Amino acid sequence: MYTFESRIRYSEVDAAGGLKLTSLIDYLQDCSTFQSEDVGYGLQWLSDHGFIWVVNAWQVEIARLPRLGERVTVGTNPYDIHGFIGLRNFFMDDAEGNRLVVANSVWSFLDLNTNAAARAPEEMKEAYGLGEKLPMEYLGRKLPFPADGETVRAESFEVRTEHLDTNLHVNNGQYIRLATEQAFAGTVPEITRIRAEYKKQAHLGDVFCPRINRRSADGGMLVTVCFSDEADETWCTVEFTCAHGTEGAV
Repeated sequence: MYTFESRIRYSEVDAAGGLKLTSLIDYLQDCSTFQSEDVGYGLQWLSDHGFIWVVNAWQVEIARLPRLGERVTVGTNPYDIHGFIGLRNFFMDDAEGNRLVVANSVWSFLDLNTNAAARAPEEMKEAYGLGEKLPMEYLGRKLPFPADGETVRAESFEVRTEHLDTNLHVNNGQYIRLATEQAFAGTVPEITRIRAEYKKQAHLGDVFCPRINRRSADGGMLVTVCFSDEADETWCTVEFTCAHGTEGAV
């Protein structure tokens, strides 16, 4: 298990003083990046050898989001690498050891020279040191856009430089931020789960045509945001489970 300690910063919280969803994803993503750097398979190694890891899916279970000034421990545990697929858990605990967040993620190892999936080296698996899966409810990675409920189309927009990461495609955390902006106007309701499925990479100048679906579920609300192109081919679908409805939803 790889961990690092942090404290929730003012720049990471929303208007109510709680950690923003985008900042949460940044913490998890940073944790896996730190581990990769520390075990010798970081960005420079990937660049030198012509490989990248890309996220296929997120499932993030949220018991509570920490607030400004709280001290937290963020951890990650890669528990399986088979072929070109890597499976990785994450968690965030508060200073008393209470589990605030637990997550699962699915990654693909890609060869940039062929633009195809590649088998991860055995020595990489040994360097990471695979652990046991963390206890959580594991849902499927597929996230089809719902046929029921209420669906609206939002205004299209272009991918900008601020959305890109070092791989020059839209960062997985940026999709969460954009989906939050599309789904909720003003205050974001209490979110207990985030799921995301990434189908293809989007680059500078690509046009997103968002669709937003809302439907009731178990006394709360599910809000799904799909980012597709002008031909309705999907880049990414994000689903929020809202505990107490969607006041302020678009």
